[in-house]
Amino acid sequence: MNPILIDGQWRPATQIGEFEASNPCTSEPLGEKYPISGWDDCSAALDAARIAAEELELAPDEQIAGFLDRYSERLSDAAAEICAQAETETALSLKPRLLDVEMPRTINQLRLAAKSVREGAWRSPVVDREAGIRSCYGPIGPALIFGPNNFPFAFNAVSGGDFAAAIAAGNPVIAKAHSAHPGTSRMLAEQAHLAVADSGLPAATVQMLFGLGRTDGLRMVSDPRLSVASFTGSRGGGLALKNAADTVGTPIYLEMSSVNPVFFLPGAIAERGDDLPGELVGSCLMGVGQFCTSPNMFVLMQSEASSQFLDAVKSQLDSGPVGALLTGSGLESLQQSIASLREAGADVLAGGQIVEQPGYRFQNTLLQTTGKRFLQAPDALQTEAFGPATLAVVVDDAEEALAVAAKVEGSLTGCIYSATDGSDDPLAEQLMRVLRRNVGRLLNDKMPTGVAVSPAMNHGGPFPATGHPGFTAVGLPASIRRFAKLDCYDNIRESRLPTCLRE
Repeated sequence: MNPILIDGQWRPATQIGEFEASNPCTSEPLGEKYPISGWDDCSAALDAARIAAEELELAPDEQIAGFLDRYSERLSDAAAEICAQAETETALSLKPRLLDVEMPRTINQLRLAAKSVREGAWRSPVVDREAGIRSCYGPIGPALIFGPNNFPFAFNAVSGGDFAAAIAAGNPVIAKAHSAHPGTSRMLAEQAHLAVADSGLPAATVQMLFGLGRTDGLRMVSDPRLSVASFTGSRGGGLALKNAADTVGTPIYLEMSSVNPVFFLPGAIAERGDDLPGELVGSCLMGVGQFCTSPNMFVLMQSEASSQFLDAVKSQLDSGPVGALLTGSGLESLQQSIASLREAGADVLAGGQIVEQPGYRFQNTLLQTTGKRFLQAPDALQTEAFGPATLAVVVDDAEEALAVAAKVEGSLTGCIYSATDGSDDPLAEQLMRVLRRNVGRLLNDKMPTGVAVSPAMNHGGPFPATGHPGFTAVGLPASIRRFAKLDCYDNIRESRLPTCLRE
């Protein structure tokens, strides 16, 4: 049985159960056991984090930045071994996905977090000399992070963006590993643990639990020893945690479901009708459709060219590779989502069934509905199908396209493809104004699946994409402020002020 990391020690769990990960390509268990911790483990982690938070308040910025840099170095050195483990647990390709793309992105994210700590802009210092009042952001306290299944490094609870942001703000992290890739998470935590020792930070700066009982997870986010939490995953799981956190006022940042609509305007199809189906299908199948920014829905106007567009999308989905989904539960959830969409009025044009062969596989799927039917059941027809599936909404005219856009629920992204000759501009500009209210990131002529690690990036959006539209999970230094509180100093002697507020 694998040990858990609490207060700087790898120790046996006080477990209430156990689990093991499976190989998504075969659905066979991998054989290594991981504990589901009882409340004693949770309480011990919270106690240790509370003490570490007090010590971290005194840690110089350079020491915190040094940890982030050291951790990134250790990940770079151990990348090949960690990526091999992640490939086994997730069926994501070793090259290029894990070794050439996601691991470098994760390492870069940690280094950018270190840079943000040194520059200090995330603190947003404000000085009113006349009134003698100054303010800046500072650490909020222990953070509990729930990582997702689809990014074993870049969004992992013990290495990803939320982890980097929480540490950069000066908070200790309790990481809840995802059951889809526990061995990967263990290897990441081992490197983080060593980097904590290398940098001299408090032992409980990084802690990790493999599994929690449902009630204990809810109990943790409502425990007064915890200061903040973050979650990436399903809407049901996120809302349950939010309800528990809200009872005691603990801030929790959620990334949940998102349909990420793409609008193809007539001029764009006329100009690039041969190329755009490939762009759409490539985006839908990237990572077997298991990206939070995968286009679950696209809109086009009824015409002969649009019919040819749909035929091309169907053909490419039919002939495209059928990859393995991350988990058996994900396969079941996708099957249920497709059934819900069909019940709501969507017709299956391609796929729609589980693939009867080893592993967790579902046919590449295209569904279709009309603008009229969408407007009659917009909630049901925006059921997220997390996997290689997308819904075409065929509208009659520009007015109906705008009506559909107005019914788009809160999404991470929204995209408009329009003609380069300006013929689509009037409708494109109207659609932009409507979508701007409903999405976090607005795109033109570009698929939404890529999320660049840029200071200007917003990986967020209105509910139900996230729990709060004012924050981002990607983009430093902005993402750090989710794990900070605003501190005000009134008539405080300069020697007692944070360094960023001194003259």
